Amino acid sequence: MKNDFSDGRVKRNIIIQAVPLFAAQLVHLLYNIVDRIYIGHMEGTGTLALTGIGIVFPLTTLISAVTLLFGSGGTPIFSIARGARDESKAEKVLGHCFMLITASSVILFIVCYLFRRPILFLFGAEELSYQYADEYLRFYLLGTFFAMFTTGMNGFINAQGYPQIGMGTTLLGAGINLVLDPLFIFGLNMGVAGAAIATVISQGISALWVLLFFIGKKNMYRIRKRNMRLQPRLVGEIVSLGLTGFIMNGTNCLVQIVCNKCLLFYGSELYVGAMTIVNSVREILSLPVNSLTVGASPVLSYNFGARKYSLVKKGIRFTVLIGLIYTVAAWAAVIAVPEFLVSIFTPDPEMVRIGANALRIYFFGFCFMAFQFGGQTCFTALRCPRRAIFFSLLRKAFIVVPLTIFLPMMGYGTDGVFMAEPISNLIGGLACFTTMYFTLYRRLPNEDMPLETKT
Repeated sequence: MKNDFSDGRVKRNIIIQAVPLFAAQLVHLLYNIVDRIYIGHMEGTGTLALTGIGIVFPLTTLISAVTLLFGSGGTPIFSIARGARDESKAEKVLGHCFMLITASSVILFIVCYLFRRPILFLFGAEELSYQYADEYLRFYLLGTFFAMFTTGMNGFINAQGYPQIGMGTTLLGAGINLVLDPLFIFGLNMGVAGAAIATVISQGISALWVLLFFIGKKNMYRIRKRNMRLQPRLVGEIVSLGLTGFIMNGTNCLVQIVCNKCLLFYGSELYVGAMTIVNSVREILSLPVNSLTVGASPVLSYNFGARKYSLVKKGIRFTVLIGLIYTVAAWAAVIAVPEFLVSIFTPDPEMVRIGANALRIYFFGFCFMAFQFGGQTCFTALRCPRRAIFFSLLRKAFIVVPLTIFLPMMGYGTDGVFMAEPISNLIGGLACFTTMYFTLYRRLPNEDMPLETKT
């Protein structure tokens, strides 16, 4: 059995998974961030163009949510099947996820492309910012399948114990994007459209890399036509687990829409641009802890499937502790240099002032995110979808959205929009982790059990 996650120290196995994943996600994130940095520094139009990109955020988040519905739903089942030595089911899960991702990408492209104008105005666009948002979106949508296939199927590469190949997926695309971005935006004077075209080309090449892995000889599991015939029961299993990631990103989409609307009402388009920068900084600083928990997920799932419960418990303790230490350090960094972080994205003094104030508020108590990440990962990896879904909804839909609406009405203005996030981190993060500890962690056996061999 290759890539046995029950072999060796669980800390080492998690780190081996997480480090290449972090490197890959960092580079992937950087080529999105670099888009925003280049766009924010476009002479004369950078501030408004950055606002336009912020308006597109909810839609790109929605596409990511649908990808996670199948990708993050399928990989734990795939990993548990591998741990239980059920190779037939593992390969069937792979084929089902490929089919679901392909079909949903086609539907999303058609709907979003045809109705992009009303969608963008729903998300908070105004006539001035709409032209930049539409210019970016109509090209970005052409790469919908590439983006979903690459992200959704790359998880199955990592789950097989090939994190370096998974890292190569994003390194390849990111490297190409970093070269094409300045060429298209400034060299060919294509502006916002150039950033989108560069992204689509890089996503297409990354998708080709993933495809070559699944048809290559090194891969243990292949995408086969017979496994694409969807079975309702297996689809239900995938979707029930994937709903956690879907809801987390789907509610992020909802939060971004509500934030854009409130910031426009109580402030101006400058505040929407500042929120774009805040979201960018959040993505960067959340990346290490997110990579840690995503890297831990297949290790926890595999050992749970193999009935190595002592290793599962050790993995949970290690993941939460390291995540907590990191998020405290990240919080301190934001408090120390908020103006510098904002100035990376824009030279506009007024936006720097607004963005720095927003960062101080938004990142207050950032360390509580470690509890949310840790709890959600355990619920998903160990197949507790209902609790995972509940806490996904609790933090964003039931705490952030109402607070984003009501805090500004109570006299906090635009500051109230940014205050909603730290309050939700405190309440939602502690509630999620506490529930996980008492209902899952403490109920796991202290000793390992023999594996029932499949015949």
